[in-house]
Amino acid sequence: MEGKTGILEVITGSMFCGKSDELIRRLRRARIAQKKIQVFKPAIDDRYAEAKVVSHAGNEFDAVAIEKAADIRSQLQPDTTVVGIDEAQFIDDEIVAVVKYMADNGIRVIVAGLDTDFRGEPFGSMPTLTAQAERVDKLHAICMVCGGDASRTQRLVNNSPANYNDPIVIVGASEMYEARCRAHHEVPN
Repeated sequence: MEGKTGILEVITGSMFCGKSDELIRRLRRARIAQKKIQVFKPAIDDRYAEAKVVSHAGNEFDAVAIEKAADIRSQLQPDTTVVGIDEAQFIDDEIVAVVKYMADNGIRVIVAGLDTDFRGEPFGSMPTLTAQAERVDKLHAICMVCGGDASRTQRLVNNSPANYNDPIVIVGASEMYEARCRAHHEVPN
């Protein structure tokens, strides 16, 4: 790996915009190109499967569930050339150093995650990873109110917008969240 420079690619946007689908698409292309791939996801994300990245659309790719960013580095195999990381916003801040280490050592690192939380504020290490990436793709979902481009994740509690002071991390899917545009995203204080 010495002497080679890798790359950091970030796929971001709101929930339901296709981040995991795009990550899986890139990983499948790398597999076709016969690259050595490792994929990681936070153990907290057990919505669909423990040992797979699974999109809301049902696409999947085998993955290793981790508790912390250091687990990626300790499990990184020497011949790996592509690393995929899903739901990076849920991984501790050390993810930034781990991703930098891999990219600096010739690995193509593809990170997918929410750029903002349900309040519309920067989420976890995603802003830093986005700033350090060579390639950033911000995807948009469809606003569930007006049908326009959605860039926000609306959390719902009993079909009403969640309060600003509610916990930031609650793992869920369409039963708790929907995509919204700026005009229809609501966060009562």
